Amino acid sequence: MGPEVRLLRSDRNLPGSGTHSPESRAGSNRASNLTLSCHRCNQEKGSRTATEFGHPEIQAAARQPLKDAAAVNITRWELWRRLSESSLPVHCGTGGRTKYNRTRFNLPKDHWIDAACVGEMEYIYMPATLTPLYIRAAGHGCRQMCRMDKYGFPRTGSKGSRRVFGFKTGDMVTARVPTGKRAGSYRGRVAIRKIGSFNIQADGCVVQGISHRYCRLDFRSDGYSYSQKGGAASSTG
Repeated sequence: MGPEVRLLRSDRNLPGSGTHSPESRAGSNRASNLTLSCHRCNQEKGSRTATEFGHPEIQAAARQPLKDAAAVNITRWELWRRLSESSLPVHCGTGGRTKYNRTRFNLPKDHWIDAACVGEMEYIYMPATLTPLYIRAAGHGCRQMCRMDKYGFPRTGSKGSRRVFGFKTGDMVTARVPTGKRAGSYRGRVAIRKIGSFNIQADGCVVQGISHRYCRLDFRSDGYSYSQKGGAASSTG
């Protein structure tokens, strides 16, 4: 058996301040007033606060509100209730079951892998070449019509057309340049120019001066950025 682990009261305990205290000073059992401690440290702490015991970071964590956790729990159970009212088969899982499945199938720890290990299952197929697609909200750019100087006066002209030769900044393209010093294949996010010579952000660098004639549209900019772990960046901000 390993060392005994107990719940140690945190540092929300200043007398007369309305905050919580250790158990010996009328502290509560609220989750934010508890933290893990071994038996020896708990005994050494005694009736002192966590800060008095030399751990002010515990007090800082204890002062964080729990409203976000409450909102997630309420949303989770409301979602479960509404799905249960449908004709869909709905099952609930636990974190313990998720870890059991991941361990049983000898899978590494990662959020997207945990999502595939939720609930009861007999078998899961996850090849080593499988990678997740990461999606991040990136917006559609700035609505400002022109750039201003420090006094608030326009210092550039108004925005030009959003599309040049059918392309828009943020579109994902594949460019195959047959000849010249930029010969090669590039895939990434495009930045348009009115003259038709584009920049392409690919593999962490920017390739400049790629003619629109060599560009093929993969998919339009939709306000999100996409990337795959271990693969080339592919964003459509």
